[in-house]
Amino acid sequence: MSESRRLLEAASRVIPGGVNSPVRAFRAVGGSPPFIARAEGARLVDVDGRSYLDFVGSWGPLILGHAAPAVVEAVTEAARRGTSYGAPTPLEVEMAEVVTAAYPSMEMVRLVSSGTEAAMSAIRVARGATGRDVLVKFDGCYHGHADSLLVKAGSGGATFGVPDSKGVPAALAELTLTVAFNDLDGVRDLFRRKGDSIAAVIVEPVAGNMGVVPPAPGFLEGLREVTRAHGALLIFDEVITGFRVAYGGAQERYGVQADLTCLGKIIGGGLPVGAYGGRRAIMSEVSPLGGVYQAGTLSGNPLAVAAGLAAIRALADRRAYARLETLGALLEQGLRDGAQKAGVPLTVNRVGSMLTAFFCATPVTDYATARKADTARYARFFSAMLERGIYLAPSQFEAAFVSLAHAEADLALAARAAAESLSTVA
Repeated sequence: MSESRRLLEAASRVIPGGVNSPVRAFRAVGGSPPFIARAEGARLVDVDGRSYLDFVGSWGPLILGHAAPAVVEAVTEAARRGTSYGAPTPLEVEMAEVVTAAYPSMEMVRLVSSGTEAAMSAIRVARGATGRDVLVKFDGCYHGHADSLLVKAGSGGATFGVPDSKGVPAALAELTLTVAFNDLDGVRDLFRRKGDSIAAVIVEPVAGNMGVVPPAPGFLEGLREVTRAHGALLIFDEVITGFRVAYGGAQERYGVQADLTCLGKIIGGGLPVGAYGGRRAIMSEVSPLGGVYQAGTLSGNPLAVAAGLAAIRALADRRAYARLETLGALLEQGLRDGAQKAGVPLTVNRVGSMLTAFFCATPVTDYATARKADTARYARFFSAMLERGIYLAPSQFEAAFVSLAHAEADLALAARAAAESLSTVA
């Protein structure tokens, strides 16, 4: 028995499913997960000594790669000064200044400990600022596991949500309306009918949790227009896209500013962190200035902030994004070429250094079209790639990430592995 298998059996006795986040269990792709012992650059090494070329990157934050020297040095230095104070620190002021400079729409920012906490808090602020209760989200977009956000569409194109998880009260889920991603007409119709009760629209400006789905031309601009017209707030969940698709995130890339923005991932440099922010008038609603309460013992944790600042500094001259664009394009082309050679239907959606290869022949523009992908074929492809030392997300509906630690030779290796693996699932 492998050491990873032994650890999974031990973990399953004391941790639900043997994992601390569901997708890690490999239930969607079969088999059992390798337990990771260490990582450096673009590679992971498991407890059995196998090395993998990694395109998960801890689900997005490791834009510099694993154990980036600048990040390790920053965390080590910070740890020597203490790991947590529960009090203000100079570094959190610097982080807030860096974030607000990168995002003109964020005049004030509050640091928290996760993307889920950032989204939950932004929604509370939106409700407090507008005096309204109803939230609009999009099918297939994930904003963390807060009760208001674990909903799916009911019958019809734009309806009150129904719980997507046990333990979510139906009455709470009914305060969330759902619409198909990229369906601007559906959003406009919804606002015509219920606009005076809608506090906010929350959206991943580039969807990353149904697989990567870019916004259609005019979609984000339309959301900005309709929310402003009806006095609702627009929340961009840039936990994944922040500092990933551009230094100023999706708002810089697409030229659309949100009222509130959620950040995470890269701003923690691999440590747990989140943030939300917006215009000064809106953020002045947050305690201790206003009546919207939110607090956290580890908010602005000095280790996480030090790691995040080190990561962001490495991106500040913007040349990194041209490099990431090149590497992302190489991975995309390798997948396309391999699929064409093998005769396998494959749709690749990419925005910068994040992409998803959907096993279907038709465009993927929303959750309904994403679900047409052949998940069984993806599972076989995933296993074939893992056997060849390529670590991908263990789900068809997740993103692959390229980092600055990847080299052209790594992308060539991945392309060869993809061609071989695709031929086995044709």
